[in-house]
Amino acid sequence: MRDAALGQMEFARKYTLGLISEVPEELWQVAPAGITSHFAWQIGHLAVAQYGLMLFRQRGRAQGDLDLMPGWFRKRYSRGTSAVDDPSPHPDRATMLAMLERIDQASSQFMKQTTADSLLEPTEMPYAAFPIKLGAFLFCPLHESIHSGQIGLLRRAHGLSPVR
Repeated sequence: MRDAALGQMEFARKYTLGLISEVPEELWQVAPAGITSHFAWQIGHLAVAQYGLMLFRQRGRAQGDLDLMPGWFRKRYSRGTSAVDDPSPHPDRATMLAMLERIDQASSQFMKQTTADSLLEPTEMPYAAFPIKLGAFLFCPLHESIHSGQIGLLRRAHGLSPVR
């Protein structure tokens, strides 16, 4: 199950990156009329979620986590926030994508080293199907897919061509 979930996460991330690959920089922080999100918030939120589901829920806070996921970043993009909560500029596209990549590498590397026994330990919401660490891990690619749909909607709202 761990390897299947890693494969799903890899697929979901490639799809997300494909959706944003041709988004012009000038649209990165623009919320279309009637929509309370933009590309920068979506990517920041996916970074926070992956850190939470694949690292924090699996092993707790570890040394170096504040460098990997600074507190200000987590507070700005965590569950319950939106792009309009904080009108100040978001980090630029390159910074956001670098953060997403660092978290993806760290979490994938950590999850490849997990044991079946550790994945059976209990955890709290959010999780998918099972209230254990495996459930939190399984939720990560599902969550990313949900936000990929929102990114696709943002593309359409900005008049960009659909990817599929």
